[in-house]
Amino acid sequence: MSAVPFSQACENNKAPILEVISQVFSSSKLVLEIGTGTAQHAVYFAQALPHLTWQTSDQACYHVGIKAQLEQARSQGIANTDPIANIQGPLILDVTQPWPLISGQEELDGIFTANTLHIMAKEMVEAFFIGIGERLRAQGNLCIYGPFNYDASYTSESNARFDIWLAQQDPRSAIRDIEWIIELAETQGLRLVGDHSMPANNRLLHFVKS
Repeated sequence: MSAVPFSQACENNKAPILEVISQVFSSSKLVLEIGTGTAQHAVYFAQALPHLTWQTSDQACYHVGIKAQLEQARSQGIANTDPIANIQGPLILDVTQPWPLISGQEELDGIFTANTLHIMAKEMVEAFFIGIGERLRAQGNLCIYGPFNYDASYTSESNARFDIWLAQQDPRSAIRDIEWIIELAETQGLRLVGDHSMPANNRLLHFVKS
């Protein structure tokens, strides 16, 4: 079995995120997670939201870790009962390329992503929203977790330091201005209906497709 990836940040923020998305996705049947990463969120949310199917996705280089996380979770089942039967193994998804069909469906009623927009290049963020506009059905819900700037200003010293670190890793990465994110969303028929405070100076943005 491959090494199981772990993020302390995911452990710290999963419960506050769940508190919001359990309401947002209360009527959803299928939620696509873009940028599943370590899959800690995927496992936790799928277990807590058994009424829906949680579809993982990421670039191919992260699939080994995602599969290891899911294998570990399934190995913890009692009497061979799969504790996360409603979670689907990862699809290859690059936001700049055509998005794969999810269970043969052209449209989705829920999309979630965490800590992705600030590590994407601006062109990828734009492609992300174009893809959302194409694949999220009318009245579908989009939730985005991560740090954002407001009025072109950092919300904390820690976010300012984090932005410097991001630029050192990749000059195309940066904490995004929420006004720009809202503008991109609106061009795809999405309206912001919730902006929730989260741990470590992060936010959870809830958009609905008109």
